[in-house]
Amino acid sequence: MNRKEFEKLVAEGYEQLPGWVREKIKNVALLIEDEPSNEIRKRESLEKDETLLGYYHGIPLSARGEMYGVGITMPDTITLYQDPIEERAEEALATSDEVHNDLRNRYFEIVRKIVVETVWHEFAHHFGMDEEEVRMREVKRNKER
Repeated sequence: MNRKEFEKLVAEGYEQLPGWVREKIKNVALLIEDEPSNEIRKRESLEKDETLLGYYHGIPLSARGEMYGVGITMPDTITLYQDPIEERAEEALATSDEVHNDLRNRYFEIVRKIVVETVWHEFAHHFGMDEEEVRMREVKRNKER
């Protein structure tokens, strides 16, 4: 998938966040990179066979005090990693029992789903949820679907 196609899916993923969530998002840049950098891999203590689909870096809304934004304030960042997301989609496609005549469209559907989930996950961190709370809410969201 080329970068423009992936960027479109990321924009769609952001738009699928509830309106009340998007209204509360302040000072966040949404970025796309191919892979997590060595610095991020080290910071997150990733093993060679581990990777990230996305990464939130910044000060969560729940931790911002009244002095936040006084002076120069760099935006938080949410980075989505295209290569690992596409690899996850390829794995899902390879293990799917579904029969599809149009594998390219099915592949895009799977990438879209992973992007939407990753955008939601990383913005949950922006709102101050730790990894355990995010995962609990993901389970709840998936049951409600």
